[in-house]
Amino acid sequence: MRRAYFKFSWIAAVLLAPQLMIIFVFFYWPSAQALYWAFTLEQPWGGGNTWVGFENFANVLSDPYYWGSVRVSVIYAVATTILAMGMALILALFADRQLAGYRAYRIGLIWPYAVAAPAVGLSFQFVFNPGAGIFSYLNTLSPGVWDPSVYPWQAIASIVIAGAWKQVAYSFIFFLAALQAIPRSLSEAAVMDGARPLRRMIDLQLPLLTPTFFFLLVINITDSFTDSFGIVDTLTGGGPFRSTDLMVYKIYTDGFQSLDYSGAAAQSIILMLLVMALTFVQFRYIERRVHYT
Repeated sequence: MRRAYFKFSWIAAVLLAPQLMIIFVFFYWPSAQALYWAFTLEQPWGGGNTWVGFENFANVLSDPYYWGSVRVSVIYAVATTILAMGMALILALFADRQLAGYRAYRIGLIWPYAVAAPAVGLSFQFVFNPGAGIFSYLNTLSPGVWDPSVYPWQAIASIVIAGAWKQVAYSFIFFLAALQAIPRSLSEAAVMDGARPLRRMIDLQLPLLTPTFFFLLVINITDSFTDSFGIVDTLTGGGPFRSTDLMVYKIYTDGFQSLDYSGAAAQSIILMLLVMALTFVQFRYIERRVHYT
């Protein structure tokens, strides 16, 4: 195998510079600033920083509203991931069987991934509207039974369904690609042995999908913790009674509405550490059960 060599080393530097600049400007620099603000007291209207050490973290961790935000964030992440991956797997299994119109289904199921989170929130705001949406029919059967602006559990269910709907398309793409990568000869052999579709799915397809399951589990959990702001902001606004005040949304409200920049920076560092810890746990313990072929 022949290797490619750059005649001039500056060519490689020029090609890498745009990507390195993007990573530095949009990741390393903001992360460094947040870390600095988390250990200092940032004045709301400027005027310099005062070093306070771990005081911001102590204030955050002693706030009962923050622990409520952590709790609802975990519920949202787990429920959204299970619902999105379950729906995506079922849809991918049907699309992989090449039923009538399967090409149109593939294209249609990929589209939701291109929809921005705020647009998803606005769409489901109409769907879950107790007076005009689809769920308003519940109120015609029993007045007042459905109102996410009043009942916290309904608000949580609303953002979970909206978040899962957005993530389904991403998981569907990978599940379908993994299913199509399974050699057809294995499925044909199972058919010849008399295995029906459900048995082939349980004994053949699902074990071969474990690497994809693991990859999507990590991605969906991370996305649920970090990319839920748009849906919450447009759908529930963190209410009612802070029942949908997720960690990422609380960072926004404390930093940009309450002007507590240092507290918001400390929360962002905690969120980053939480995501890193969850990712480590998944790679450390769950990946052991993954069999790569």
